[in-house]
Amino acid sequence: MSDKKNQIRDSERKYLELLAETYPTANAACTEIINLQAILNLPKGTEHFLSDIHGEYEAFHHVLKNGSGVIRSKLEKLFERELTTRQIRELSTLIYYPEEKLELIKSEPDFNTEWYEVTLYRMIKLCKDVSDKYTRMKVRKALPEEFAYIIDELLYEQSAGKQSYYDNIVQTIIELDRADAFISALAKLIQRFSIDHLHILGDIYDRGSGAHRIMDMLTNYHRVDVQWGNHDILWMGAAAGSEACLTNVLRISLRYGNLVTLEQGYGISLRSLSTFAAEMYENDPCKMFMPKTGDETYSDKEIVELARMHKAILVIQLKLEGQLFKRRDDWGLKNRLLLEDIDYTKGTINLDGKTYPLNDTNFPTIDPQNPYELTDAEADVVFQLKRAFKRSEKLQQHVHFLYAKGSMYLVLNDNLLYHGCILFNEDKTFETVTVEGEKLSGKALLDRFDQLARQGYFATEPQAKIYGRDVLWYLWAGSKSPLFAKSKMATFERYFIDDKETHYESKNAYYKFRDDEDVSDMILREFGLDPAYSHIVNGHVPVKVKTGESPSKANGKLMVIDGGFSRAYQGITGIGGYTLIFNSWGMSLISHEPFSSTAEAIREGLDIVSTRDIVEYNRERIIIRDTDNGASIEIQIENLKRLLTAYRSGEISERR
Repeated sequence: MSDKKNQIRDSERKYLELLAETYPTANAACTEIINLQAILNLPKGTEHFLSDIHGEYEAFHHVLKNGSGVIRSKLEKLFERELTTRQIRELSTLIYYPEEKLELIKSEPDFNTEWYEVTLYRMIKLCKDVSDKYTRMKVRKALPEEFAYIIDELLYEQSAGKQSYYDNIVQTIIELDRADAFISALAKLIQRFSIDHLHILGDIYDRGSGAHRIMDMLTNYHRVDVQWGNHDILWMGAAAGSEACLTNVLRISLRYGNLVTLEQGYGISLRSLSTFAAEMYENDPCKMFMPKTGDETYSDKEIVELARMHKAILVIQLKLEGQLFKRRDDWGLKNRLLLEDIDYTKGTINLDGKTYPLNDTNFPTIDPQNPYELTDAEADVVFQLKRAFKRSEKLQQHVHFLYAKGSMYLVLNDNLLYHGCILFNEDKTFETVTVEGEKLSGKALLDRFDQLARQGYFATEPQAKIYGRDVLWYLWAGSKSPLFAKSKMATFERYFIDDKETHYESKNAYYKFRDDEDVSDMILREFGLDPAYSHIVNGHVPVKVKTGESPSKANGKLMVIDGGFSRAYQGITGIGGYTLIFNSWGMSLISHEPFSSTAEAIREGLDIVSTRDIVEYNRERIIIRDTDNGASIEIQIENLKRLLTAYRSGEISERR
């Protein structure tokens, strides 16, 4: 026991010695303790939660710029007696898009430099308001280097006796022709402090054409985390070298007529696929494969070309998935080996004992005796595409970010965040899944899937990497994937069988029970949270607002925040997305109307119309002491107090 105590004491001394490198004197330790104690009593920062963005860059970009409507709301409160609705709208647009709006304002015939002075003071007032609850040190760290001293003076040192001093600063900025740059700096600072922490609950990719631009924004965002969605996992798997994931990525991109992300965003050439499809399906009308054109405009000839590529990659996908199903015969996927259930002579398929006619029977690359084997030409296409994905520096950078900042779930500040679901049985118990011989459920299952998803990208041992890559595909479409959670992904049926009864994908029992408060309590306890004051924040399944569905489930304990950022879903939801905001006063849910365009927002001063619903209001403000960050700070304080005691007792010498 004596040796053990000595080891503990030696270990603690080594830690305190390391801490002393940062705080070399007793005074330094005291100063930091005082600083941290003060921080604990500040209001918590504002967290924003968004989900299922699906490549809708312009709408997402605007919501971040306007703080989900918070900036406009603050302007209305600050200047309700001073500015008209039109003036507030113009000032809002200037804050969202300073460079673009300045060009329009300065082109107006009645523009003069007096506008600069008035506008700068209004922006400074708003900047003071949004940064008020943060420490001066935190604000200083966020200041642009060029104007750091000036902004610091204007935000913190104003008093009646020094008004001429401040007036002179503003006038000098204007006289030196730096007002435009100063306005831009203030606008970005206001945006920065309107959102302290951003949570993205999955599905950044697919459908819309701007996923790569969204990822560029997120990689440079001041504080962000991502809970992986099944569409994100698909791109992660493609970047890792999973051929099954890669072909799914291409199929979805071609289905939605979205090649911008692939070709312009990531520099991935589809020439090999285009050449192969043109030769193999030259006389095939490919009617079932015409793209759902979204952001891009194509000629009739290009649409036919995309349809042929679409069919070609789908057939390759079905073959590669079949190979995976055979390779992982313990994953319960044998019922999805559909290519061997086709009668290629009759043009029919047998599913669950029933025969259905196929609406397309032209399969020139499928050998009925060995339907999952790629032809040499198909294998070459896959090789070329796989190499392109692996060599895309931008894609690999974005996927590294998803691994660094992402996870299957997150527990933070009494909130549990995940994209899909927690798997349940019909009797309201956690569903058990066998992974590598171990039976897992609930939190343990998500933890294992998280580990295997990382293994699929980072492992160096070949078999471990292959297994991890296969798991990445399973998380995309496996029946017991918490990110997919349906009985099957009926890809084949939707393309080749007209009878819609075959298209049905039954959801996991979770979706039947997620309005049950007891089930939410059970989930929260599973992740170490107290159901009395904790919440679940969930994405993945769009909320059908237009039919009366509420995003609030289980007596307010579970919030579903997929409100339809993707235009493909807005016909179902009836709105243009949700933002859940958690600030020091509680939680509120913001529903957004569909966004028109950035150009129209700048030109016409149009904002996204947002409606706020209070989810939970606190009579007393939540301070940092009440958060997870506060718990970390209290540990830091305790360690610094131990260091201070060691200094004062002479156990550790000060570094002078």
